[in-house]
Amino acid sequence: MSENTEHKLILRQLTTSDYKEVKQIMELVYTNIGGSWTQKEFSSLLKRFPEGQLCIEDKGRVVAAALSLIVQYSEYGDKHTYEQIVGGGKFDTHDSDGDTLYGVDVFVHPEYRNLRLGRRLYDARKELCENLNLRGIILGGRIPGYNAHSDQMTPGKYIEQVRNKEIYDPILTFQLSNGFHVRKIIRGYMPQDKESKAYASLLEWINVYYEEKETLVGGTKRVVRIGVIQWQMRQMTSLEDFEQQVEFFVDTVSSYKADLVMFPEFFNAPLMALSDEKSPSAAIRKLAEYTDGIRERLIHLALSYNINIIAGSMPEYIDNKLHNVSYLCRRDGTYDKQYKLHVTPDESQYWGMRGGNKLSVFDTDFGKIGLLICYDVEFPELARMLSDQDMKILFVPYQTDTKNAYLRVRHCAQARAIENECYVAITGSVGNLPRVENMDIQYSQSAVFSPSDVAFPHDAIIAEATPNTEMTLIADLDLDLLKDLNTTGSVRNLRDRRKDLYNLSWLHQKEDDLTEI
Repeated sequence: MSENTEHKLILRQLTTSDYKEVKQIMELVYTNIGGSWTQKEFSSLLKRFPEGQLCIEDKGRVVAAALSLIVQYSEYGDKHTYEQIVGGGKFDTHDSDGDTLYGVDVFVHPEYRNLRLGRRLYDARKELCENLNLRGIILGGRIPGYNAHSDQMTPGKYIEQVRNKEIYDPILTFQLSNGFHVRKIIRGYMPQDKESKAYASLLEWINVYYEEKETLVGGTKRVVRIGVIQWQMRQMTSLEDFEQQVEFFVDTVSSYKADLVMFPEFFNAPLMALSDEKSPSAAIRKLAEYTDGIRERLIHLALSYNINIIAGSMPEYIDNKLHNVSYLCRRDGTYDKQYKLHVTPDESQYWGMRGGNKLSVFDTDFGKIGLLICYDVEFPELARMLSDQDMKILFVPYQTDTKNAYLRVRHCAQARAIENECYVAITGSVGNLPRVENMDIQYSQSAVFSPSDVAFPHDAIIAEATPNTEMTLIADLDLDLLKDLNTTGSVRNLRDRRKDLYNLSWLHQKEDDLTEI
């Protein structure tokens, strides 16, 4: 069960019942160019092309939308107006057999503009274009910033300056940053647009996967892209320094259109050096004071960068109990957590840390995943229980000080991938923290492992980092290969288990358990 959060974002198709909220946003956004469509116009568009009308809702309230049509672009060419494309509000221009997705409108409620919802809607449009096997997306973009420069330069020069980042335009800059290129400049595209002097940039995004058919927006992903961060432990002067470094990596990995990014175990350990506490047990409890705030910051980053985040792990100190917890911060604004179940003798002796008592499989927008923190992956029963709940990808954030400690995690993770016919991603930290006792040295070689069969890499290693170097790994995981392995693999570990001889069961049951296993 997800925890209560500030946001709960859902990408879905618009319905006629959304008109009131859509109208409210359009009235706020388009005060200078006519305001909202009528309910008749809105209903007409939904009736003709429901799949193309996308929105993002936050806890049931529509906060952003993207509207589109399919057209046979050769019928219009580059010299057309907005009114021609929308058929004067009738939208009878929609052609289900057309070759181009035409972007009619994108708008975001002003209160939500810091969450990059526009980019999320543009990405959804691109996915829709690919899945409908259309050659690309065309749209007419307003250039509202041109009004301030029209006395000094032509529209063409203005667009060139925006492209070269010499001038910022609130619409064109955003569109260019989302992979669109200017195809042509149109005069009279929207005559009532005084800010743009009635000019518009005709923009195009080309679908490089044209002719390949896939599932529509919202369907199950076949290929999941993940990123893991091999994190450099470095001295930090403040919490802001730490958060800036985290956002850098989230931004970097999200730019590759990844579905998830993972940080290592105790990735916030550099903040321990900011404390004056002398004993390790006091220092780790002081570090736990940062945990809630960092989690909330990561939830915001997941929303604004449209990427799921596994927050490595951090200490949690509640009711005089110290635990090690990992957070899954989803890009819809929700989060879940997994406690480390097995603490090492070192964690117990130095810190007084104790193990959790709950094991969960987590739902994401690309399937079911599992989370085991470091030492937990060395207990094969846990991964097997997660696999029995249809887990397809296991994520393992770790912290190891020596190579032999690292190899225990690595070899066990590779075994879990083979035993459970799943992908396993592991990542840790590198570098040194001279002022932090019990966390002073790090050894890591992050990696992504696959099962070992002919459909996968010959060494069952999909990606592997350079040892002890800060870097990121980006890997594509084909979930269909796991299905094939389960039915036609050279060996079939999941299907061939002798359940007539042995089984696994979860014994611990307490009132605070939310365990599905």
